[in-house]
Amino acid sequence: MKHPSTTWLAGSYILFDEDGGTFALDCLTGSIHGRCEGDAVEFTWEGNDEMEEASGHGWAELRQDGSLDGEICLENGDEIPSTARRSATSSTAC
Repeated sequence: MKHPSTTWLAGSYILFDEDGGTFALDCLTGSIHGRCEGDAVEFTWEGNDEMEEASGHGWAELRQDGSLDGEICLENGDEIPSTARRSATSSTAC
């Protein structure tokens, strides 16, 4: 099932570092396994969806306005497109 573009709720985040990263979107949380290449990243992830084990894949791309467009997909399930905007406390780019 494909969802309309998701607005990240308060407390939601996606964070990339040199080893992968982490994300939380409502009750979906996970560890990201992938590396940035320029302004884009494709990744796999493992985590939880409403306290049940979950995994999948995704992608993200940094836009010129500083927003991050992407999609988080659950294995055999939903595809969640989203746009994230950098918080005032964020200091590292992908």
